[in-house]
Amino acid sequence: METLEKIRKAYTEYVLENGKQPTSVFQFAKKLKIAEADFYTYYASFDAIEADVWLAFFQDAKATVEADETYQTYSVREKVLAFYYTWIELLKAQRSFVVYSYGRLRDEGAMARPTSRAGLQARRAGGRSQVLQPFKDAFLDFARDLLAEGRESKEVEPRPFVTDRYPNALWMQTLYILDFWVRDVSKNFEKTDTAIEKAVNTAFDLIGRSPLDTLFDFAKFIYQNR
Repeated sequence: METLEKIRKAYTEYVLENGKQPTSVFQFAKKLKIAEADFYTYYASFDAIEADVWLAFFQDAKATVEADETYQTYSVREKVLAFYYTWIELLKAQRSFVVYSYGRLRDEGAMARPTSRAGLQARRAGGRSQVLQPFKDAFLDFARDLLAEGRESKEVEPRPFVTDRYPNALWMQTLYILDFWVRDVSKNFEKTDTAIEKAVNTAFDLIGRSPLDTLFDFAKFIYQNR
């Protein structure tokens, strides 16, 4: 574990000082005074280090909110809000690295702005980088659990052909929030807090029960009893 942390810390410092990844694993390991084979014991590549960092950001935020007894009493909407606020607070501590990695991944098409044409093209192409995949997989599991809880509490309305897409919709919302925060120049990132609140409230207004659901149920009743 000590070697793993040593590698991750040294990598983070290197990319922040040089604005790019090390030239080779051999040179990087030599500078750390470890064998190249020792590096590969923990990471298959430099991208694997970044993937681990992004996953750790998520895991730390999730563990922090779930350790709070009050969190357990929240509605699902409130739990999602709490997660995002906590996640952003943790990202602040390593903003320089986040901005570096975000920029690199965006340039590769893995994290293009969700609302831009480039973002749409990147999603269709699947992105060239797998750096975000562990984070995405863990987040989707987290989202599925919360949405299942939301269906039980009636906060989330089950809809044919649509419900299965809710987790991915929350993932795209996560990328939107990240993109907004990286570009936010407001004092103490106050606009990001507002963006989180509006994004989450809009999402849950859309996936919750609406007058259209009532109309659909009524139309279904008429059809079945015609």
